[in-house]
Amino acid sequence: MAERSTAAVDVADNSGDEPLTAKADEATADGVAQTRERETAEEGAAETGGPTSPGAASPPELHSGHKLARRYRLEECVTRLDGFSSWRAVDEKLRRAVGVHLLPADHPRARSVLAAARSSALLGDPRFVHVLDAVEENDLVYVVHEWLPDATELTALLAAGPLEAHDAYQLVSQVAQAMAAAHREGLAHLRLTPSAVLRTSSGQYRIRGLAVNAALRGISSDTPQRTDTEAVGALLYASLTQRWPYEDDAYGLSGLPKGVGLIAPDQVRAGVHRGLSELAMRALVNEGATASRQEPPCTTPEELVKAIGEMPRIRPPEPAFTAPPEYQRTTYQQGTYGRTAPRPGATQPVPTPPPPLQSRTGKALKWAVSALLIAALGLGSWQLADALLDRGNSEDPGSSDTSDEGDKNKPKPTHPIKITSGQEYVLEGGPQDVQGVPNTYDGDDSTYWRSKSFIEGPKLAPYKPGVGIVYDLGKEEDVSTASLGLRYGGDHTTVELYATDSMSSSTPPSAMKKIGTVTTTGKSAKIKAKKPVKTQYVLVWLTDVPQSPRDEYSSAGYKQAITDVKFAG
Repeated sequence: MAERSTAAVDVADNSGDEPLTAKADEATADGVAQTRERETAEEGAAETGGPTSPGAASPPELHSGHKLARRYRLEECVTRLDGFSSWRAVDEKLRRAVGVHLLPADHPRARSVLAAARSSALLGDPRFVHVLDAVEENDLVYVVHEWLPDATELTALLAAGPLEAHDAYQLVSQVAQAMAAAHREGLAHLRLTPSAVLRTSSGQYRIRGLAVNAALRGISSDTPQRTDTEAVGALLYASLTQRWPYEDDAYGLSGLPKGVGLIAPDQVRAGVHRGLSELAMRALVNEGATASRQEPPCTTPEELVKAIGEMPRIRPPEPAFTAPPEYQRTTYQQGTYGRTAPRPGATQPVPTPPPPLQSRTGKALKWAVSALLIAALGLGSWQLADALLDRGNSEDPGSSDTSDEGDKNKPKPTHPIKITSGQEYVLEGGPQDVQGVPNTYDGDDSTYWRSKSFIEGPKLAPYKPGVGIVYDLGKEEDVSTASLGLRYGGDHTTVELYATDSMSSSTPPSAMKKIGTVTTTGKSAKIKAKKPVKTQYVLVWLTDVPQSPRDEYSSAGYKQAITDVKFAG
């Protein structure tokens, strides 16, 4: 009986596969056996050939045009190695490109590949390329994952030169945070190479092959956190120096000179940011990198994230100044701007006033206008007198001052409330865009947090009850209004506002105190409470999202993105 497991219901992004030609080396540090793959200088994928381990099952004899599960049509083989093959394919049901790993069901690693794919699919972290399906069917095991045609491998980025300090800082920050999140869920990568890291057109880094790439190659480690941390350190080292931090050449990069040992990045290349150089050495502890440094080594992704947080933030470089075009002086005479200047010596004609209304028609018109003016003045005087009489009758003779009552009826002025932090609220399933949460209160309308793209809509249920963010206001505030900037218009967006008890609240919105709700078809939403609600934590909860076209993050579907959130009280 065929076994099927569908890993996701979201309309996900498209992703590429990685070329594979590798050999595994054994490295030992501090008495602990570590496994690290070093690929040969020829990193391109071959459709045929490649090393195979003794006794490995032969790759399935498939060809372009073959269809799996009456849905996934194979287009191009990008890897054939060690008994498995990897393909670019098309999901004909959802009309999108996908990647597919294929291997025989009797392959010695088939069970572990299925288990790794299903575990990875449950993570649902947007910083990883998602597993969409993991299936055993017709003597085949295949894993379907996203394909990102617009993303660029770190391998290609480094081929053009080392990264700027800000780009390298973003790389190590995002990759370290993603790996820390994966390890908290018990997942390791174990093959975190430059070809496994992709940068999207918006500058976000995404990691592919979590758990699956190692399972396909039979890679394991007794200390998985330390292995992945060293791999992040190697990526940072390569990004700063355009050199691979070992003696062997790999990923199109030259290794370090033989016999020299591991030297700090700022000694390999001039101008390297010293803080990032030290960070790379702390992560590469397996090579004795911290022997000449005072800082403690980082042996887990969590320790690396903490070390990054202790560094001063590296800001992007200032844009180059472009001089404005040369100013052209304009001369004009005072009092003649906007009029044609008289020619020297010319006499200007004196304008002749229009003749008065002398005809019979003109006299009749004058009498009619005069009569209308008199009638208007009389009517206005009568209305004014009537209003004064009514006011005098309605006033209480014993009252001489009504200013207090008028002030009570005026709405009290609101003041902006500062947001100190934010955290994605996940009621069911996986998160949407953990990295993008700070973009909603950074004061920059061009940055945003986004939801994934869903097949059905506008209402997210039953796939998800909703998506949203919890904000910390720093202290209890009287929240009366909230305004949101949205990336997508059309159909309709429904936003609900709740007061909750903490940033990591597990309370469902139905049990929270509702502040207000609004539905809009535009790119902004304003929620106004009937009366202010005192709270420190506010949940912005989206239950309906509009249908929107494909963009750099995801394909067409029902989705929404928040560019800016402001509260007032």
